[in-house]
Amino acid sequence: MADVLDISVSGLLAYQRALQTASHNIANVNTEGYSRQRVDLATRPPQFSGNGYIGSGVNIASITRIFDQYVQDQVQSLTASQGQQEVLLDFASQVDGILADARTGLMPVMRRFFDALQNANDDPTSIPARQVVLAEAEAMTSRFNAFQRTLGNINEGVNTQMRTMVDAVNGIAREIADLNKSIQQSPGITNGQMPNDLLDRRDFLLTKLSEYVQVNTLSLDDGTINVFIGNGQNLVVGVTAQKLGVINSEFDPNIKDIAFVTGSSSVNITKLVTGGALGGLLSFRSQVLDEVQNELGRVATGLAETLNRQHKLGMDLNGNRGTDLFSIGNVGVLPSTLNTGSGSVSVARVSVDAMTTSDYLLQYNGANSYTLTRLSDNTTTTINTGGTSPYIAEEVDGLSLTITAGANSGDRFLIRPTRLVSGTLNSTLTEPEKLALAAPIRTLSSINNTGSVTATPGFVNSPDNRVVITFNNPPTTYDVVDETTGATLAAGLSYTSGGNIAFNGWTIQISDGGSAPAAGDTFIIDKTVTSVGSGNAGGGVISAATVNSTGADPNLGDTVTITFNNPPTTFNVSGSTTGSPTANITYTPGQPISFNGWTIELSGTPVAGDVITVEANTGGVSDNRNGLLLSALQDKKILANGTASLLDAYGRMVADVGATTAKAKVAEEAQSILLREAIDKRESVSGVNLDEEAANLVRFQQAYQAAAQIISTTDRLFQTLISAVGG
Repeated sequence: MADVLDISVSGLLAYQRALQTASHNIANVNTEGYSRQRVDLATRPPQFSGNGYIGSGVNIASITRIFDQYVQDQVQSLTASQGQQEVLLDFASQVDGILADARTGLMPVMRRFFDALQNANDDPTSIPARQVVLAEAEAMTSRFNAFQRTLGNINEGVNTQMRTMVDAVNGIAREIADLNKSIQQSPGITNGQMPNDLLDRRDFLLTKLSEYVQVNTLSLDDGTINVFIGNGQNLVVGVTAQKLGVINSEFDPNIKDIAFVTGSSSVNITKLVTGGALGGLLSFRSQVLDEVQNELGRVATGLAETLNRQHKLGMDLNGNRGTDLFSIGNVGVLPSTLNTGSGSVSVARVSVDAMTTSDYLLQYNGANSYTLTRLSDNTTTTINTGGTSPYIAEEVDGLSLTITAGANSGDRFLIRPTRLVSGTLNSTLTEPEKLALAAPIRTLSSINNTGSVTATPGFVNSPDNRVVITFNNPPTTYDVVDETTGATLAAGLSYTSGGNIAFNGWTIQISDGGSAPAAGDTFIIDKTVTSVGSGNAGGGVISAATVNSTGADPNLGDTVTITFNNPPTTFNVSGSTTGSPTANITYTPGQPISFNGWTIELSGTPVAGDVITVEANTGGVSDNRNGLLLSALQDKKILANGTASLLDAYGRMVADVGATTAKAKVAEEAQSILLREAIDKRESVSGVNLDEEAANLVRFQQAYQAAAQIISTTDRLFQTLISAVGG
């Protein structure tokens, strides 16, 4: 009878646990991250009797958590991917909405400025028309400034979100470490009995952690797990949680980075962090925000530099040469906070056309050697100062670096040619009379001319023109040709090593290097950037070009007279300071002629003694020649190595941001669907089904009642037996 009671009690206890477990499942049906549990039963060891083995009841083998680690890993991975795309989409949409808006975007105000300029060209003497140009210039620069402020606010929003998310990651990491400790100290852990509810909580926290950053884990024999983020950085090791922090970047305190922080030291892991909302923030900053600020700055730089240069080639209503229309800030050079030397770097913009939207990193390697890295594609340029200080490096991507001595090996400088420039763009012209729409030179035909020769009004040569210097045979002389206008600027000039060569408002020097220039050697000045012909056989070198303050030949306003000889197949030039030859020049109708920084064309049939004069455009208030050249800059390909106009570059930027936003939207939608499917899969495995649990309750209740009935029956048997023996 005692055996029967023991069997009955084992069944009673087993189904009591089963009822408790089913009730626990039902109670947690809406608990996020809960995995349903199941009581696993096993028969007790049987007892041998003479007639065979007799069963001894049931044991509770374990209370199992219904769980699929592979599915859980999928949920965590997809949570990180979806979180990254969601944040990227959120922030990119903000920028896309600002740039593409037909009312608040830059495209409308840029068009209005150039339209106003064209209207002023229609009536150059109109003060109201000129005033509209200045008003639209002010509106345009204000819009550039407002964009930069908005982008700065978005950047600060990124920094704020980053701090909030890092705090959340630290809180989750501490809780996971605490759970590791609790699981490690669980009484049944040594016998393989895991604390299911603690495991559920830990997996739930890992999923929450995946919302912020990509997570990988490593399970250990003691029940704990190590948690890795990014590309394998330890966040939780056993019962210890590492602490993340938000720190200033190495170069710019307005840019925040992510680091492991221990006491007063930190290790920057920003480039290693991937996935989740933090990964989305970093992707947005590098793929959208930085690119937009750089491109916007390049458009602002191109606008200011090209219009300023052309405006200074013109003449205002007062008869004075034009001045700058706009002002912009200097190239940003940020020394690393880790630098130990005293060296410094400054950067000048040489050619807007050649400038990229990339930032650059300059690092001193020691022994006078520097490495300049273009960060957009990691293209490197080696610079050796040779111990000269200050040292002016050769032009790279339209930039000229001036390096002073004092750097220690490893010192670094971040160069930002266009970042934040849009916030510094300002309209500097306030008086409409000073808008230089006229050209400062004019051509006149003598009233005594008897032939039909005429001259075009002429224009001022730009320092941006492509000029080629070619050495003759023997190479003691050279010719200078303006390939942009097609005019020969000089022919047969004597070569002096290191002597100044000045045309179109710039000055350069050609010097003997390892040897003198050879016959046929060429030297190029293109958009004020100098270079040596690829096929040169000599050792001549060319200096960087310097542009004078007016941006034109200083003798531009001098009176120059062209007189036709007898016979009138040639002509002489008098009064010129720049240009050659000046005597017996062959007359070819339509051929450009250039002296003193201007270019004209002659046509018609001259008669001996006919005279054409080029002089200062005194009183030329109705002239709009320079204004037309200013208007033409709207469509001229002045950026990206001559492939994009101002509006093209802005349009491409808007398109790129739109494409990134659209791509993020598609990716976010796809990741959301995959995540939902993974969650549904997890729920199908681990979720609580109330119908199933209700059926289990009935089944376990019946089994419990049956076990209790056995006890009751056994009790009656005992009572009957006692009564029989006692009687």
